[in-house]
Amino acid sequence: MVQGFDPDSDGSAALVSEDDEPGRAMRVAHALRAREGDEFAKPGNLVEVRFVKGQSLSLTAARLLALMILTAGGDAWQPIAHKMRKADIRRGHKGNERITDMLEELHRTLFAVDDLSWRGRKATKRFSLIQSSREELEEEGAESGWIEWEFTPDARRLIRESETYAVLNRQAVLGFRSVYALRLYEMGALRIHRRQSTWRGDMTALRAALGIAPEIYSDFAQLRRKVLERAKAEIDQLAHFTVEWREIRRGRAVIEVEFQFVAKDAPDQLATVAEHERHTVGRRARREDAVESLVEAAEVALPSAPSPAPARTARPTTSSGSKPAAAAKPATNGAVHFPTGSLMYERGPFADIARQHGGGWDKDLIANAYREQMGDRLRALNGTKLVKSWTGFCQAYAARRGRP
Repeated sequence: MVQGFDPDSDGSAALVSEDDEPGRAMRVAHALRAREGDEFAKPGNLVEVRFVKGQSLSLTAARLLALMILTAGGDAWQPIAHKMRKADIRRGHKGNERITDMLEELHRTLFAVDDLSWRGRKATKRFSLIQSSREELEEEGAESGWIEWEFTPDARRLIRESETYAVLNRQAVLGFRSVYALRLYEMGALRIHRRQSTWRGDMTALRAALGIAPEIYSDFAQLRRKVLERAKAEIDQLAHFTVEWREIRRGRAVIEVEFQFVAKDAPDQLATVAEHERHTVGRRARREDAVESLVEAAEVALPSAPSPAPARTARPTTSSGSKPAAAAKPATNGAVHFPTGSLMYERGPFADIARQHGGGWDKDLIANAYREQMGDRLRALNGTKLVKSWTGFCQAYAARRGRP
């Protein structure tokens, strides 16, 4: 799973000049868009934006906003209209009435950021993210239509100036069933590659960050059970990291919460990739059941079966039902496998991935650690699954060790 392009960054934000050059977030978004994968960059300034008291986005509207940012890519800061098919939003629903509701919700919702007044004093700035939108009125029987929208000037300024970014996975975003899990996932993705991958805030800041209305879950025990525990369960299953939290108390009252985000190692990354490819039906049951073994996770991540082979090469069977030795090694069919030698002169993608995501560590050092961690399971991986597994391992390696 691809998770960033500058592992040496400490995540600190800096204002950019007032010219038309976008910050690092948009440059990363442009690069990810060119790869045409499931990963996309959400500017850190948008992740950190607060909801105005009493307002928050529903899960469906939050997903739509994420898809808008994915679609706009590195052009999100430009004063232009962006376009997206309704079919990419519906996800199997036949009607488009939900899209209308989501667009109107995005128009109504106000966000807040810290700013300065005209006198140079601290102030709170309130604004909306969507300036205008157009939705095609389809003829009866039409199967698809388009929406187009423009971000507000305030939103474009935040996007352009953002030097930090959270790299999100589209399948994970669409897989969450709790809007609080989605918000916490974005907060974690923004911080996972920092030297201090934590978030800490008092109860007011926590509610503002997650969009929890002040009148609900007034008791922290309820908030823990209904929000934090459920969000953690989904994130641990679908994200490229896990989350833990620590409660800071004054007497018996919880006054602050500190979240710690920890990158998954390679086997857990494989299980996450496999879960993204499984049907959402039964996901909660799988999440609440016993944790699968690493061997099972690796087997789930095996590449899809090749085209049927001629009868003479069909896998033999035995009367005892035992697995023949020849069947233990899957057919390669020309698929790319992880190199056995040095990556110094490797011509495939593995050296480039180690250079981009390995935090500056020696490529062969990371490769040897990867081979040792994966063991025999490495022979079963090839193609896209192998690239995602190797990328995730490089990111976890750099996150655990910091800079060399």
